[in-house]
Amino acid sequence: MKNREFIENLTLNIVSPIISITLALIFGAIIIYFLGHNPIETYKEVINFALGNPNGWGYVLFNTTSFILAGLSVAVAFKAGLFNIGAEGQILVGGLVSAVAGLYIAPIFPPFLHLPIVLVFAAFGGALWAFIPAILKAKIGAHEVINTIMMNWIGYALTNYLVVNTFREKGVLYPLPQTAKLPSSATLPKLFSVFQKIGINMPESNPVNAALIISVLGVIFTYYLLWRTKLGYEIRSLGLNIHASENAGINPKRIILIAMLISGALAGLASTNDVLGYRYRFLDNFTHGLGFTGIAVALLGKNHPLGIVFSAFLFGALDRMAIGMDVFTHIPREIISILQAVIILTIVAGNEILIRSFRKRRKTVYA
Repeated sequence: MKNREFIENLTLNIVSPIISITLALIFGAIIIYFLGHNPIETYKEVINFALGNPNGWGYVLFNTTSFILAGLSVAVAFKAGLFNIGAEGQILVGGLVSAVAGLYIAPIFPPFLHLPIVLVFAAFGGALWAFIPAILKAKIGAHEVINTIMMNWIGYALTNYLVVNTFREKGVLYPLPQTAKLPSSATLPKLFSVFQKIGINMPESNPVNAALIISVLGVIFTYYLLWRTKLGYEIRSLGLNIHASENAGINPKRIILIAMLISGALAGLASTNDVLGYRYRFLDNFTHGLGFTGIAVALLGKNHPLGIVFSAFLFGALDRMAIGMDVFTHIPREIISILQAVIILTIVAGNEILIRSFRKRRKTVYA
């Protein structure tokens, strides 16, 4: 019994993603071949661009940082049986709230408190944007998918309006839709000096920053929360069977609300990589689909924090490879987007096929 469960879990959590990634690479190779290029040489060139030098690794880790936090956000909601498609809006609102806090609230306090304040406000902004669909789901049963999608669009429009009309940078000739630069005490330091100290020649211009540490702490927090606390047990129980959870004395409304707020807070923290660690300001629509990529990261990572780390790294590398493909091979970078889509399609379809196969096998064994 235990051996069969181990094999099934191994197949679902490790073998299935590997097969999905392999199929995506084969599919991409076919497209590259028909475009008139050598797939092997193309892959070698773009992989070398992404991972063959310290600068490339820095960019991959920078991308990975945002994807980890976005993926964790989606995973926490998934574990509660909720489909939070609103991470995109939650990241935007969290980013704007943290930038505004850094410009207008943090300066009231001593400098050593500035960074903690903006981090708290980033999480608060994301949680605030998740609160509305959470309360609608918990109180009246309104479907969170529709509500979070709508909150994304409101988030796009609201942050655009505020950054253009209220918090826009002043005193420049051609002002972009962005806030003024944050004080240095409210920003995250870059990590190039850390890499240089251990013998890795990371350029000072590389964007990898201390948000990477926040993402690692987010992984530890999420794992501890879901698998080592009573609340985490209740979240996972609700996601598996809401009726059994109610019979066990779990309050679904309370867990839905808490899970969505935690999910939103993690999404808000995903904004820190760009706002606090890279641009040092809020730039309108800086996410470029980060919240939606978080859904793919969580799916490929099987909603497990450790799986999300590897999944986020893969997507971070693919994003960097897309730039290399566009610049050095003159193959459209959209090929990488196709690979990402194929990975998700195959992982979802493969999971369903495997789960049905396992169920059928169990019925045959117990018949």
